[in-house]
Amino acid sequence: MQQVSDLSRYLDQLRVQIEESLISASTFSDQCPPKLLEAIRYSLLAPGKRVRPCLALMACDACGQPAEKAIPAAISLEMIHCYSLIHDDLPAMDDDDLRRGRPTNHIEFGEATAILAGDALLTRAFEVLALGIEEPDIAVACISELASAAGAEGMVGGQQADLEAETRTITDPDELQGIHRRKTGHLLAASLLMGGRIARADDETLECLKIYGESVGLAFQIADDLLDVVGDSAKMGKHVQKDADHGKSTYPGLLGIETSRLKASQLIDQACDAVSCFGEQGQHLIDLAKYLIERDH
Repeated sequence: MQQVSDLSRYLDQLRVQIEESLISASTFSDQCPPKLLEAIRYSLLAPGKRVRPCLALMACDACGQPAEKAIPAAISLEMIHCYSLIHDDLPAMDDDDLRRGRPTNHIEFGEATAILAGDALLTRAFEVLALGIEEPDIAVACISELASAAGAEGMVGGQQADLEAETRTITDPDELQGIHRRKTGHLLAASLLMGGRIARADDETLECLKIYGESVGLAFQIADDLLDVVGDSAKMGKHVQKDADHGKSTYPGLLGIETSRLKASQLIDQACDAVSCFGEQGQHLIDLAKYLIERDH
């Protein structure tokens, strides 16, 4: 209980910095049309767990540098995540009308403006990195890391594979794992790696962070799959059972609920082992990993 309390306080401190920076980073000149600005901020500033930005700050902290040094990485990650949610919710994709307890962006502003709001967040993310990280080599490394994790071989590729899988039944756990690693795992791993790069961590440390990120990323997706089956819509702020309605292949559907929980637990153990080298500085990463599969929303 004490560990949960300590983690909660720590995350609350990080989120204060993140929320303030999100407000600042989503301030545009009068060249941005008011409706577009409203749509951007509607999704970006909506209440959320801020898992990816928190991980970037935590990685920087664990590597011995002040967490706030990684704020540009944290903000860019949340912008990429929010853009993907806006586009995922569109009728052509998952066709959702509820996100974070509120109407989805296209329900509130229309499909065209929602698409443009997502586009604006995607491009702003890289501007934030380019202007916010002072060391040119680190800025380039982080831009490359984020682009790779979010692009055709990462999140976008995973989303495409996920869409294609709706038309058939996946029977191979390795294929499903490959989809989830691209769709969720790569961006979570990038969160850790960007924080580590900003702290100028060595290659061995970056590899530990990568293993942690990839393991947590897959466990996080399994937990989401489980919550879609057994979760409470009111707590989650979005509809449940939608994966089954869309014919999506999920871990519970393929392996069953209990085996999926066991798989997630094994991945979290792997993640915790990877960051054990940080000693006490890595304790918050360990606590967060355990929380991510025990959460109810």
